[in-house]
Amino acid sequence: MPVLKGLVSLLLLILTTAFWGIPLILLTLVKLVTPGRRLRRRVLQGLNRVALNWVGSNLWWMRRWLKPRLAMQLPEGLSRDQWWLVLSNHRSWTDIFLLFLALHRRIPMPHFFVKRQLIWVPIVGLAFWAMEFPMLRRLSREQRERNPQLARRDREATERMCRHARERPIAIYNFVEGTRFTPAKHAAQESPYTHLLRPRAGGIAQVLNLLGDRLGGILDVTLHYDNPDPTFWGFLCGREGRVALVARRLEIPAWMLDGDYDDPDYKECFHSWLNALWQDKDDALSHSS
Repeated sequence: MPVLKGLVSLLLLILTTAFWGIPLILLTLVKLVTPGRRLRRRVLQGLNRVALNWVGSNLWWMRRWLKPRLAMQLPEGLSRDQWWLVLSNHRSWTDIFLLFLALHRRIPMPHFFVKRQLIWVPIVGLAFWAMEFPMLRRLSREQRERNPQLARRDREATERMCRHARERPIAIYNFVEGTRFTPAKHAAQESPYTHLLRPRAGGIAQVLNLLGDRLGGILDVTLHYDNPDPTFWGFLCGREGRVALVARRLEIPAWMLDGDYDDPDYKECFHSWLNALWQDKDDALSHSS
């Protein structure tokens, strides 16, 4: 029975993606031939509406068919008229839909930092590209040192998103660990945390530097699965178990807005702030276990 439920869920996900993929492809073609940023911005608004409807369609059947056991704690004062930076730990592809369940239409259209390889995923990759998501290479420190030009391209992609984001409110979602948590990755990193991988500071530091004056705040999200090994397939089969999502609103310290991540003192201060945030998150996960 769970396998059958998973197959039906997968079919529903494919059908909603195919249905909303048609206007997405048409609007993408229009955007390609539209001259001028102002007119392209109108097309982009249409793409955003398509994406929000795709998300809403999936949430509709997920709530009724999968009935996820999601316990949410959300802060007051969320608004679709403000810019937000959403930070979260990362355990499974399911995380994305859980964040949607909690925050869809409570805050603006989500934009993710996505791996560049995802551009090859049918329809979804096209949506990431057309909606101007920053597509990053997720380079290791050794790769960045060996080829600084690739790291520069990632920074330019983030700058481009932040520059365009000033035109309209958006919510920037960042899984700060850069990849899904697994025991093997945890051991390979020698992570100092029990339940988390090491956070990566560069991307969010850049967003705060470029867009911090527009942000309504930072939403710090902690996801805790009762299942110690969550998977997206398990979620589609309706057997993921209980998940707790706790979001808290953080004010942006004034020093973050005036610094430069290339400055060693600022960088050290930023890493200290992020590591302390991650330690609090790790402690919360330990108490939830």
